[in-house]
Amino acid sequence: MNDTDYMQQALTLAEKGRGYTSPNPMVGAVVVKDGEIVGRGWHKKAGGPHAEVNAIADAGKKAVGAALYVTLEPCNHQGRTPPCTRAILSAGICRVVVAMADPNPDVAGGGHAYLRAAGVEVTTGVCEKDALRLNEAFVRFVRTKRPFVILKCAATLDGRIATSAGDSKWVTGPESRKYVHELRHAADAIMVGIGTVRSDDPSLTTRIEGRQGKDPVRIILDTRLTISEDAVALRQKSEAKTIIVTGPGNFGEKAARIIAGGAELIEAPVSSAGIDLDRLMEILGRRGISSLLIEGGSRVAASAISSSIVDKVCFFYAPKILGGDGVPICAGPGPALMKDAVPVSISGIRQFGPDFMVEAYIR
Repeated sequence: MNDTDYMQQALTLAEKGRGYTSPNPMVGAVVVKDGEIVGRGWHKKAGGPHAEVNAIADAGKKAVGAALYVTLEPCNHQGRTPPCTRAILSAGICRVVVAMADPNPDVAGGGHAYLRAAGVEVTTGVCEKDALRLNEAFVRFVRTKRPFVILKCAATLDGRIATSAGDSKWVTGPESRKYVHELRHAADAIMVGIGTVRSDDPSLTTRIEGRQGKDPVRIILDTRLTISEDAVALRQKSEAKTIIVTGPGNFGEKAARIIAGGAELIEAPVSSAGIDLDRLMEILGRRGISSLLIEGGSRVAASAISSSIVDKVCFFYAPKILGGDGVPICAGPGPALMKDAVPVSISGIRQFGPDFMVEAYIR
């Protein structure tokens, strides 16, 4: 095995932390000695030991004179846990191979410099693109203090997310819906409009067969605070809170009852299209929400695209055609000229049962 092979092993370990480490990144590490992996570790949750510490502990005395492969630059500062650079030196590691530098410009390179000054050989940039993709939400948040936004939809081949009567159960099959719950598990928050709440009354929770998934914070856009006080999203037994984002002037008796029931209300600026989503991203960023999954409906999707807040789209398509009117993926005014369409870069196409998903990044 070579450096790339060992780093791929570390990246696979890092993936185990998806959904559990926010606001920290997903990080994996392996300790290699004499061509053999003798220690494995990953960051399991925020506040817990980092991947390097877990891998070194797993290696034990075999870490002396070994190489450490880690997907993110070892930290060189005191946070909730001690600096990993000190643990690396104490363990007797002689070489460190790193996939990506810390994206925080205030600390980037500090861990590498400290280790090199102490005589440790440091190699960087191995599988860097894979590491950046793994932690795309963390990188975006650290650099901009705004959440990384994924827009998800499920549509027929002719681009309808529901019939003209509003029926959307189910556009796609169980395999696609299963993956959507993985997306929810990975996100800090999920956002829908009040129209989706009225038509579907969704729970907005995570349900993953065979393991305990993490519920995202539920965010409902409701400019005039028209939500039913019996809505399922307001009555969830979940560690994640429900936040209703509303416009100015709605903090009356109804708001007080909703707050007393356990939900939170946020007042946000309103534009002609409803809640000002660009300003809302600033508000959510200040609350530490680093990743956001938007699940609809069509007006929210259109507003998110036009507001330029979307980083990535996951569009699921079912092998069916409505062949008439229905609810489109995006509803509302769009550009008059094709040259003004939003360009995307397709990163992958995956199949889930009979459905397929197009994953693309907004350019």
